[in-house]
Amino acid sequence: MTGGRTAGKAITPAQESGASDMGRVVGLFVSPGIGQSMKACAEVRALAGRGLDGDRYATGQGSYSQAKRQVIRHVSIIEREAIEAANEELARRGLVPFEPNETRRNIVVEGADVYALLGREFSIGDVRLRGIEPTRPCHIPSAAANKTGFKEAYSNRGGVRAEILSDGIISVGDAISGDNISV
Repeated sequence: MTGGRTAGKAITPAQESGASDMGRVVGLFVSPGIGQSMKACAEVRALAGRGLDGDRYATGQGSYSQAKRQVIRHVSIIEREAIEAANEELARRGLVPFEPNETRRNIVVEGADVYALLGREFSIGDVRLRGIEPTRPCHIPSAAANKTGFKEAYSNRGGVRAEILSDGIISVGDAISGDNISV
């Protein structure tokens, strides 16, 4: 765990059961279609087996929805700290940084090692998810933002994909928790 419980923060049911608090959601984004801007949300409905309400992958309209290699793409999660590190690298190279929405990731978290979620079930708020695989940064965020360097700067820090296992609402500020997850 990179963070920890602090005085005044609510204890979630998962924490009461002994699950570890792994960080918090600091950004939520959805996009209705390929190439359309990611829209910031204070909260979004998670749809089990589909994705986030209003997002292109929940409706089968994402860039990779019809790819030959089918992968569960319900939601993508990236660390705020990874965005900052990638943007520092871009700035050193004289390139323009990417805003969190320009990463084309759905959920931005802080104080969490998202790679520790791979192969495990976890919760964001009351929504249950399972970490599927790391994302492979591609050219799409660069093309959509009309900037260069995303694929290279975000290599090995592009976040993870997760499967949504239960319906519910995910909100900015929600804790990420899971049983037996060491970070």
